[in-house]
Order: sequence, then structure tokens, then C-alpha cells
Amino acid sequence: MADVPVRIGDRLLGDGKPCYVIAEVGNNHNGDFDRAIALVDAAIVAGADCAKFQMRKLEEVYRDSSLSGKDDDLAVEYTLDLLRRFELTIGQHKKIADYCASKGIEYLCTPWDVKSVAVLEGFGTHAYKVASADLTNLPLLAKLVTTGKTLIVSTGMSTTEEIKTAASFLDEHKANYVLLHCQSTYPAALHNIHLRFMETLREIHPLVGYSGHERGIAVSMAAVALGAIVVERHITLDREMEGPDHAASLEPEEFKALVSGIREIEAARGEKLAERVLSQGELINRENLAKSLVAARDLVPGTVISESDIAVKSPGQGLSPLKMSELLGRELKRTMAADDYFFQSDLDEGIATARRYRFDRPWGVPVRYYDIERFLEICEPDIIEFHLSYSDMERDPAAYLSGTYDLGFVVHAPELFAGSKLMDLATPDETLRRYSLEQTQTVINITRRLKKFFPKTKRPPIVANIGGFTMDVPLSAQEKAERYRIFAQSLKELDLDGVELTPQTMAPFPWHFGGQRHQNIFIFPEESAAFCAKHDLRMCVDISHTKLAANHFGFDFYQGLAQLGPHTAHLHFGDARGLDGEGVQIGEGEIDFDEVGQVLRKHAPTASFIPEIWQGHKNLGEGFWTALERLEGHV
Repeated sequence: MADVPVRIGDRLLGDGKPCYVIAEVGNNHNGDFDRAIALVDAAIVAGADCAKFQMRKLEEVYRDSSLSGKDDDLAVEYTLDLLRRFELTIGQHKKIADYCASKGIEYLCTPWDVKSVAVLEGFGTHAYKVASADLTNLPLLAKLVTTGKTLIVSTGMSTTEEIKTAASFLDEHKANYVLLHCQSTYPAALHNIHLRFMETLREIHPLVGYSGHERGIAVSMAAVALGAIVVERHITLDREMEGPDHAASLEPEEFKALVSGIREIEAARGEKLAERVLSQGELINRENLAKSLVAARDLVPGTVISESDIAVKSPGQGLSPLKMSELLGRELKRTMAADDYFFQSDLDEGIATARRYRFDRPWGVPVRYYDIERFLEICEPDIIEFHLSYSDMERDPAAYLSGTYDLGFVVHAPELFAGSKLMDLATPDETLRRYSLEQTQTVINITRRLKKFFPKTKRPPIVANIGGFTMDVPLSAQEKAERYRIFAQSLKELDLDGVELTPQTMAPFPWHFGGQRHQNIFIFPEESAAFCAKHDLRMCVDISHTKLAANHFGFDFYQGLAQLGPHTAHLHFGDARGLDGEGVQIGEGEIDFDEVGQVLRKHAPTASFIPEIWQGHKNLGEGFWTALERLEGHV
């Protein structure tokens, strides 16, 4: 194989690249140009990468005696009759190629003879398909190699030795090519397909795909799971039409389902990992359901820990039970009440502790009612952010707060309310929207009551995850616009006197009840900034969420922060990794906080912030103090 990248047009082919999906029209147009165009349109709607046709000059492909019908059997006579009736002209092929170019889908073709190659070279074709019947046609392969184009080579009807011979020929001529495993019967019986022969093909040549003629889509999707980098399937408007390929073809909705399934498999297949990485949803469920090592009784510093001092209980927010042997015999360095968690720091030399941090913008920490006094004893923040749960909404703040505090404050509204209801001020479900309005108004009223404890804050921000999520698929642009319109209506129905509702930027895949959803609004910076400008809103920009959105949708993260900056009231700082690794400890993800700092100093110089680190509050806020240490001097 040549050393240059293997590609078709702008698409690179290979391991780690999206599977290249070929919609094989072949002769399923049955000689009708308009039907051919309709099949191209169907391929586009289905999400195929290319629409492929076939071109042959019968006098070049068949013997004169075969063409005259003198001495061949009925099968050849039947085939030739169909080919004559179903053939498109060169002019029609050119129009189809031009139509494909205008619609942004690749036009490919299988040339069955040398003269057809010459014609297709005049079209500017980017690659060529070699039919299974021509795997052993070395003169045709030699001609195709001279074009310098990528070859997609089917291996149906050929022995292993024939495949090796053809591959050696292509390698000697430094061709760029992909071998397609293929069972050339129409439709193919499942027991004849032997998908794992792809493993043998990969020993012959590293780039392997699959050309399928089976019924349905499961086998073709399985080929992708087994590493096929190209999948070819026939497409038809009607499987009942005349012609040999229709029965082994997929109708448009089936083809669309195939492409969708392939993309889902690619997303799920991921990478070969040396270490298993827990998803954010698993971390949430682990925290809720797994076990921790806890103190079996009240313990004092200096206690040499024995088995009788340790119990194993849920939730999984402390030291794993797998660490019990390491804990035994250690001298405890802190006071523990019964049921307090043991932490990794009990095995280490010490933990990160709080101090007075120095930032050029107001900074603070997230708190619950019950731990505000404890946190204020060990650090001196400029602000605090109350993270309310739905149970907190029933509590009287005066039971936890007294006097006044020389601090600013922010309130984070619950995302989950009683009865497993998720806040959604943008939902078309009027019952849920009304419930969300009622609960949000309650949060607003609580925030007003908190103002007497924090007289420095005249108009406290309320951070809110507005909603606009869907269970299984993302919304269309039109549907998203409707969700924004509904939220705008909800804003008009809330009494916001004396407070400021600040929508939070969201990640593309929020975790609700330990499972994934699709988020649809307040993801794209330009879109969010435009909404804020129109409705005189400011936002809470969650740095981690916005980075995950940039990773998924491909927009420039730092440019996005610049767009959001003028509309930013408050910030959540956490690192991010991949598509759903949110709230990662600072410096352990993919964000350059020096660059974040430069952008925010220019575009949001007065916005306050807190560290938003996954389980940062544990062990007296150990995760928060680590984050603040690492952020100091950068943001």
C-alpha cells in the first residue's frame, strides 16, 4: 500500500475515522433517469457518504457470441436483457455526477471495463469501486491503478488465494485501496456470510470493509462493530421491482436506519482502553449506590484503626472498601463521628486546606445551609453560592443563618424537584411548565428572604438550568426556536423583582437520574448571547459545560467564551474531558485556564466565580481548595 493517506474526496478512510457508507444505486434505477435522481435524494436523506452507480460498455465486457445469444445459458441471456434495458447513457451519468456535486454527496461508479474508466476520469471521479467479478481482472486493475485514485475492492466470488494474488498486485503497484468482504448472492443467506472472515482479510491488507447483500441491517451494523471502515449496501425505492438487486437492497427508511445505527455503534465502540474510564453517569450512580468505608463509632485523633472501627455502608462517597487493608493499622489524624466517611487523605500525608485566596474578581464556594458556618470558619470568600435541593426549599434559612454576613451571595435553583420532576421552563408540556414556574417562584421568594442576611447583595443572581432537554434525540432548529420562545414567555410570568434569573450554559448531554439526555438550548454561545441581548438577561457561564459543548459540536471554545463574556454575571470553574467529563479537577482535563483567564479579563472582568468540582465538598471541601490553589494567578 502506498504511504499517502487513503481518502475519497475530503474524507479520510481508516481506523478511528467514521465509517464511509456507500449507497449502491447500481442498476436499481432500472434505466429511469428520474428514478436515479430520486435514489440520490434518498441516499442524501439517509445520511450516506456517496451514491454509487455502475457503468459498462457491453461490447467490452461480453463476448460477441454472448451478446448475440448464440451459445450461452439462460442466466446470461436474462442478465444481458436486463443490462440492456436498465443502462443509463454517458450523458445521464454526467448529469447525475453533477447533481451529486450540487447536493454535497459523492458520486462514485463501478467501471466494468477500461473504456468506462476513461469516461469516468473525465467526470473527475475521486475513487473507483471494483466489482467482485473483476477482482481477478488484472488488466482492469492495472488501468485503475494508473488513475491514482482510491480503489474500493469487493472480494465476493473469490477464493482466499485469489484475494491474496489481487492484493499483492495492488501492493506492487502501490495502490491505495480497501478490501470489502462480500457474499455475492442476492439476498445472501446469513449462514454464508461469515463476517469474521474480515479478520482474515485484515491479515492480507489492513483496510477492510463490508459489502452486504443480506436482508435487513443488523449484519452490516455488526460489520462496523468488527471494524469495517467502509460499508456498502444497495438502495432501492421498492424491493418488489424487477431486477436482481432489488431483493437484496434497502428501501430509503431502512437505509436511514442503517446509517443511524452505524453512527451509534461508532459512538459506542469508542477506543481500546488500557484502563476503564467511568462515565459521568456511572460516577453519579456510584456515588448513590456503591459502598464506602465509614467510622463504626466515634473516633479520636491518635486511634490506631482496627476492623472494629470500620463499617461498610452506602452511599459511595468515601474511601472504597477495597482500601480497607491499607487503612488498618493507620493512626487517625482527625476526629470522626460514627458514620463519617474515611477518605483517601486518611491514607495520604494530608489534605488540601483552605486559606485566603487572591483573585482579581469576586470568588466563593458552593454551600448547603447546613455547612455554611463550617466553610466560613476555614476560608474567607467574597461570595457564597447556595445550592438548593428540593428538600431545602422546605427549610427555614433562619435555622442555619444568624445576623448578617459581609458577603455576596448567589442561589443555585434545584434542577430536580419532588416527585422526580425536572425543572423545565421551556417545555411545551404546559402542566410541567406551570409546575416549573411555581417551583421557580418559590426559589425566587427564598432568595428574597436570604437578602436580609446578606445586605451587600442588592439583586442576587439565581443560577438555573432552564430545561429544554429531550430524552432520545436532539431537537431541530425550528423546535429549538420554539423552546426559546416558551422560555421567554415563562420569564414574563415570573415575579423577578429584586433578583436576577441567570440561565446556566449547559453541556450537550446532561445527566438526569444517572442517565443521559440531550440538551437543546443554552449550549451554543452565539445563540445564548443573542437571547440574552434580546431579553436583557445575564448568564452563569459554566466553563466545563461550555467546553464539553465545544468538543461535541466543534465550535471554538475560547471564542465562545468571548461571545458570552459581555452577558456573564457569574462563572462556574471546572475542567472538562471528552463529551461528558464535567466538573473535572482543575488541571486534570483539557482546558487551558491561562487562555480562559485572558478571555474573561477582557470580556467579563467583574463576573464572580466558584469552583464547580465533582464532589469537591467532600472532606471539608478538599476538592474546592485544590481547585482554588490551581486557579489562583490564572483567572
